[in-house]
Amino acid sequence: MEKSNLHILIVDDDNRIRSLLKEYLSENNYIVSTAENADSAKQKLEYLKFDILILDVMMPGQNGYDLTKEIKQKNNIPIILLTAKGEVEDRIKGLELGADDYIGKPFEPKELLLRIKNIIKNKNKINLNSKYTIGNANIDLNKMTIILNNKIKKINISEKKILIEMLSNPGKTYSREEIGKISGIIQERSIDVLITRLRQKIESSPKNPKYLQTIRGSGYVLWIE
Repeated sequence: MEKSNLHILIVDDDNRIRSLLKEYLSENNYIVSTAENADSAKQKLEYLKFDILILDVMMPGQNGYDLTKEIKQKNNIPIILLTAKGEVEDRIKGLELGADDYIGKPFEPKELLLRIKNIIKNKNKINLNSKYTIGNANIDLNKMTIILNNKIKKINISEKKILIEMLSNPGKTYSREEIGKISGIIQERSIDVLITRLRQKIESSPKNPKYLQTIRGSGYVLWIE
């Protein structure tokens, strides 16, 4: 099998985890670099291009949440967070900051590999040349940005997938289950967080949405004028 040209950066202060994941992902034909903390990761991001970041939440110094927020302000590289197993609040917080997926520790390397492949597959499906207008919001799927009231807001891959689906079918109601399948998010509360986040980027009045509305008992719908 030919070696993939996809470059993955693993950021974790645990030497064992870094070594294990690097060995496993390298065996599966990815180019893999590692960093033991946020400072090291940011140095590598300055001069190397990465396709995916695998980022531990709990690290000494700058933690994974703050690093995710900082990275997402500059570019839209997909980020998978490694979180404490069962800590729902931690996962929701990560999604709110722009992370694209999460996986709870401990985990099987094969599960992480499947998450990586899913992100890559969905990223490749996305139409990168589409621009849309919803009310006062100008959406650029290529740049993964939304301009609302002269403010530029970035979107992550999960948000982008939902937008593409809903923009393709305006007026169609999507259940939480359907949105979960499209976005790759399982828990209902995390799906609600995703919709809330999109409203904040699209709606002039997010608490009184005009376009991305809730259909009580059914799900969500996007209306376009």
